[in-house]
Amino acid sequence: MTKRLFTLLILALTVMLSAKAQTSADTLRHQVLLQTTKGDIVIELYNETPLHRDNFLKLVKKGYYDGNLFHRVIADFMIQTGDSTSRHSKPDVVYGEYSVNYEIPAEIHYPQLFHERGAVAAARQPDEVNPEHKSSGSQFYIVYGNTCSDLALDRYQEKLDEKTDGKIQMTKDIRRVYKTVGGTPFLDGMYTVFGHVVKGLNVVRDIDYVQTDENDRPVEDVRIIKASVIK
Repeated sequence: MTKRLFTLLILALTVMLSAKAQTSADTLRHQVLLQTTKGDIVIELYNETPLHRDNFLKLVKKGYYDGNLFHRVIADFMIQTGDSTSRHSKPDVVYGEYSVNYEIPAEIHYPQLFHERGAVAAARQPDEVNPEHKSSGSQFYIVYGNTCSDLALDRYQEKLDEKTDGKIQMTKDIRRVYKTVGGTPFLDGMYTVFGHVVKGLNVVRDIDYVQTDENDRPVEDVRIIKASVIK
């Protein structure tokens, strides 16, 4: 083999290895472990929502979520957390007003990312004060939801048409997921979904069905003991 051919071979191998490394970096999905008083939940974060992904990882590494209550829980809907003032919770106090002092631009990727059971999405202020659908910097919710009939999905689609001027249309595949797996289709296209539960969906279910008061706060506190990046 001539020196020139050898050099070209080394160059080609370098390019191939570089491309493979780049592909691995692009496909790697970070995972976060939430150790809760009801058990462990593992969340995988989407690379398609880099602003939300990086912000969530930053807060987890800072220990922001450690000790936070699931301050809002609605059966057959979702569980919500991210108000750090709930870390030192007191009985009969309503939490959920506090978030970090910034918002994140919406990263809504529908129909690729939608509110199926186990979806992790950012909470936000209502449309009246937040027409751009910017996300809370710290509060998020995990979807549990319910399975839906075709009739229910038709009604949800009508409501989505009204709210989004017909821009959000459920595909056949999405309808199938909502009929067989469950979720909250009425939130699609309006909140940023940035991850999903890959382990511990039974824990999400157990939290979702705890007894709550008139403000949707669990009667017996359920909290994140520690959040940590595991991948």
